[in-house]
Parts: sequence; C-alpha cells; structure tokens
Amino acid sequence: MDLLRSLPLGLYLEQPQTWLHKIDPRVKFAWLMSFLTSYVLANNNWRVLLVVILIVATLIARIPRRVWQQQMGWLLMLSFFVLAIAAISPDGLGVDYQSRLPANEQILTQQANSNNIKEPPAKKKAYSYVLFHKGPVKVTRYSLSLAVRLSTLIFTVIYSTNLYLLTTAPEEITSGIESLMQPLRRFKLPVTEIALTLTLSLRFIPLVLEEVQNLFRSVMTRAINWKKLGLKGTFKVWMTVAERLLENLLLRADQMANAMMVRGFTSPNEHRVQWHDLRLKGRDWLAIATLILFWGIRLAIGTQA
Repeated sequence: MDLLRSLPLGLYLEQPQTWLHKIDPRVKFAWLMSFLTSYVLANNNWRVLLVVILIVATLIARIPRRVWQQQMGWLLMLSFFVLAIAAISPDGLGVDYQSRLPANEQILTQQANSNNIKEPPAKKKAYSYVLFHKGPVKVTRYSLSLAVRLSTLIFTVIYSTNLYLLTTAPEEITSGIESLMQPLRRFKLPVTEIALTLTLSLRFIPLVLEEVQNLFRSVMTRAINWKKLGLKGTFKVWMTVAERLLENLLLRADQMANAMMVRGFTSPNEHRVQWHDLRLKGRDWLAIATLILFWGIRLAIGTQA
C-alpha cells in the first residue's frame, strides 16, 4: 500500500514542467476559484462541461499518466457510483398529480363534433416525468438532475483543487495569496503570518500521508488475526494506531518549529523570505483573457433555468 503513489493528494509535481506550472500562481488561483464558484446556480450542462474542461486540461498539459491515471480513475468511479445511486433513489416528490383533462376523452370528442369546429391537429410532445421504470428501479427527471449535480460537484471540487496543488509549488501559492491579500494590510490583518501558516500546512500534507502509510504498513506486517480479536479488539487496535498517528504528527510539528527557531525565524516580519518574483507574462494575460471568456459563457448559457 503506497498512498503517496496511488493517491498523490496535495503533492507537487516538480518534473516535468508543464505549461500549467509556468502560469502565474495568482492567475491559477483565480481559475480555481472560478471552477469552485461558477458551479453555484448553474445548469447541469455547465456542470458537465466543467468536468470535461478539467479532463481536457490535464491531457493537454501532458502531465505524466502515472500521476493522474489512478486518481482520476478513482474519482470518476466514485462520481459514477454517486450518479447511479442518486438516480435510482426516491426524488422526494411523492405527489400524485391529477390530470387537467377529463378521464373520459369521448366528452371532448362529442363537444367538438357538436360545435362543428375544425381545428388543425396539434402536435403532441412526448413528455414523461418518469424516464425509466422497471421493477424496483425508477429514474425520474428530478432524481437524474440531482444525481448529475452531486456527481459533478464531487469531481469538480476535488480534482480542480488537486490539479492546482499538483502544478503549483507551495511557495508559489504562498506568494500569490500574499500578493492578493495585500489590500487587507490596511485593516491591520497579519497577512504575512497567514501566508506563512498556509505554506507550513501545505508542506505538512505529505508528512501526514507518509505517517499514515507507515502506520498502515506496520499493522499489515504484524499479520494480525482480526477474526480472533473481534469487534472490541479491533477497535482497540485502531484507537492505538490513531493515538500513535497523533503523537507522530505532533512530534513532526515540534521538529519543524525547532528547525525554524534555530534558523532565527522568530517572526515573519523580521525574517521574511522572498519566495518568487511575481510578474505577469504573455501566457498569463492569455489565461486571463480565457478566464473572462469562461465567465462570459457561464453568464450567457450556464445559468440554471
């Protein structure tokens, strides 16, 4: 079991350098927020389009297949299961609608013949609220719409965030967010401290995954007979593992704090590190123009009816 290879959540891909790596972190952050916010009050066509854009962007960026294949596969599988389960679940609209037409259609026919009114034949539209019904399986329009919303939301939120972390170094994220938060200094907010905390938290994600992986390996190598332990014994074992995980993470945090203090990093304002020189280049302006077009299409055709 290798969590760092099978599910590289929050990890930064140093090599190879794709065109997504070279875009300014502030522009990529604007794109990330656009993916997370344009989903609100959008129709299902737009939600499906967001999933397609993320998949196409990953393929065009030429990110190694070993990096995204398994993770995207798990997310697509999870989204498909959510889609299937939500589609066949009850939609909650348990209302029996009564037709506005009389049950006996001969009444309308006799009335039309008596008035001798010749009307052009109306085109009948085949509309059905129930899309599929066979045995216990029933799919309605509302349940299918809800299933599409849930499945696309799961994929968009998780994969867009991971794609941003995959192609942006933690230091670049810190510099970009600190640059965007500069106006908040007027309100005496600790912008530098917030950016530093964000950097440390992003650096801590691989350490957490590594500790979880090591503990799982230590449990598996002991060949524990779970059937003999029973429910109570199994619960005790996993509580011990969770306690050990917490102790290891606190130890790692203490080591990181001591390393910063030894290097004289007592305050971000006194020991400030210039991570990156942020300058917008030609490809960044192209990404900004594409983002404007993205929101134009969203406002034009992506609004929920």
